[in-house]
Amino acid sequence: MKKTILLTVLVLNGLTSFAQSNDEKNIKLFYKKALTEAKCYTWLEYLSNDIGSRLSGSTGAQQGVEYTKRQLETLGLDKVYLQEVMVPHWVRGEKETAFILDGKVKTNVPICALGGSIATPKTGLTAEVVEVQSIKELNELGDKVKGKIVFFNRPMNPENVATFESYSEAGDQRRSGAKEAAKFGAIGAIVRSLNLRLDDFPHAGAQSYGDLPKEQYIPAAAISTNGAELLSKLLKSTPGLKLYFKQSCETLPDVQSYNVIGELTGTVTPENILVVGGHLDSWDLADGSHDDGAGVVQSMEVVRILKNLNYKPKNTIRVVLFMNEENGGKGGAKYEEVSKQKNENHIFALESDSGGFTPRGFSIEADDANLKKIQGYATLFEPYFVNSFIKGHSGSDIEHLTSKTIVKAGLMPDSQRYFDYHHAANDKFDAINKRELELGAATMTSLIYLIDQNGIVLPTAN
Repeated sequence: MKKTILLTVLVLNGLTSFAQSNDEKNIKLFYKKALTEAKCYTWLEYLSNDIGSRLSGSTGAQQGVEYTKRQLETLGLDKVYLQEVMVPHWVRGEKETAFILDGKVKTNVPICALGGSIATPKTGLTAEVVEVQSIKELNELGDKVKGKIVFFNRPMNPENVATFESYSEAGDQRRSGAKEAAKFGAIGAIVRSLNLRLDDFPHAGAQSYGDLPKEQYIPAAAISTNGAELLSKLLKSTPGLKLYFKQSCETLPDVQSYNVIGELTGTVTPENILVVGGHLDSWDLADGSHDDGAGVVQSMEVVRILKNLNYKPKNTIRVVLFMNEENGGKGGAKYEEVSKQKNENHIFALESDSGGFTPRGFSIEADDANLKKIQGYATLFEPYFVNSFIKGHSGSDIEHLTSKTIVKAGLMPDSQRYFDYHHAANDKFDAINKRELELGAATMTSLIYLIDQNGIVLPTAN
């Protein structure tokens, strides 16, 4: 028979002592600090405008590591350090070009190579186009796509209010479309950008050839949603239409990079660790302000607010800026590897990797007892219009963490505009709203505080 026990409650040192009414006061203070004194917007401005894109292995990624480490060092944390990790080094090369060939008429369409793709021949690639809506439809066509370019044109489903559901449903064509098309002898793959609106921005993202032999690799690119609509329309009126595209991307040898880590050491149970983080790398088409510069600086802001208030945490609070979430996940995997070697005990992890928009709640990975416990905090967030505490995926980097008792959560901002920018050339600093960014940081600080004070529900045997 199992029962549950709660981790011991700690009295705040430097803030008001624990009670629900005092929690309300403390959370109000966190929001006040975030909305009047926050540094996250200034940090993001530098990360975005002075450093820019930060794809793993790039100069920008290294500069991002150095900058965020310096900023964490100014906060007076107990520890700030780098954790070595080997990461992929894929480079885009020259700007991609593509046009539809309708007889002698050439119509340019915007494309971008997908991460991990090989290049086309130096002179480009021209072939007939076969449009499919799914990998299932591709499998039904089989060898009929041999020698052709497969065009995956399944849109994100506009019916889902939760836009990440639509992203998840449509994502297989980007991740594995080229691999599956190559099995049937296709010579290229073009994938509709994962974007809910019609525009001219192609959206990057990772794709994988899986276990295909290298000689079967084919070039893969994303086409803008407007370009996809046009190509589909012309294919209906002109069967056998051809497409030309050219890209010069390549994969170089792995390089050494780093996770950036800062700590506030726990005063009662320092062996219990709470992680808050985001990923420092970004795609190379823009500066990645929403994905995931916002999550990086919000996580830094959490420890800045707590340190500034002279908060003495019960447990160790660790901010982790992960490297290589976008095209490999090596940073999250390395963090867990080192954690296991040190026999560390993570009891909670919070990730921000859904943009810097207005916070709406949290997506929680937990058993029923801990889910219920966190949902019990909902009334404390009602004054800030944060009201969604649901069971669901927390984050790509913290999903690597496997401590037996860990509870995980992901910040859920309003997602309706996120995929307008996700992995595209318009994911720039001017797309960030300062107040929304700060509200997200305050929301994260509040949950970290509540978990630190109240602990998690631990199963134990009689």
